[in-house]
Amino acid sequence: MRARDAILKRLRERADGPLSAPESDFAVVTHRGWSQEERLARFERWIASVHGEVVHTPRETWTEALARVLADKGVRRLALGKEHPVAAEARRALADAEMELVDVDRDIEQWQREQFERVDAGLTSTRGAIAETGSLWLWPTPDEPRLISLVPPIHVAVLDADTLEDTLFDVVEAHGWADGMPTNALLISGPSKTADIEQTLAYGVHGPRELVVLVRHPAATEEQA
Repeated sequence: MRARDAILKRLRERADGPLSAPESDFAVVTHRGWSQEERLARFERWIASVHGEVVHTPRETWTEALARVLADKGVRRLALGKEHPVAAEARRALADAEMELVDVDRDIEQWQREQFERVDAGLTSTRGAIAETGSLWLWPTPDEPRLISLVPPIHVAVLDADTLEDTLFDVVEAHGWADGMPTNALLISGPSKTADIEQTLAYGVHGPRELVVLVRHPAATEEQA
């Protein structure tokens, strides 16, 4: 009998029953108790500290903010999905703009070189963000594959202000990752960066050199006005 099989046999034949997992105290990674305003302020501070750019916009006019960002960045070819509401709204808003909208729902082998050499920016939705670390979290889909956030020189991400949560643990627990985590869950905390042996930090070497987060805010209620 192999050593592995012998160990497993001893575990199965334990006289005092099967082993149970010890109770865990997760208090250290949750229960921050921040308000929505505090979460947003922390998120913006952390992501700006690593050269991420945050643009605030009302939910109703976010595509106008998107158009301004793209114009300011000189974007002429934008990669984006078709089915997600963010992509669909962007396509309608940019239909008459002097910009080519690049379809991404293709086999990567058919347009790999085009994506790496000719696309100026990629637009994606987000599932939410983490205040504690200043991180976006995305679940790529065939409509919004992960490469449009990882390859183009500029990544424009659309974030709803009310989807921020305190910690990564809160995200995992609230959204049931244990029961249905995708094969690719992306945590993005700024543009691509790397450092050489002399610790000189460089941006955009292995991915986007710029990250722009469009934070969409709901319309103010009469009480808030």
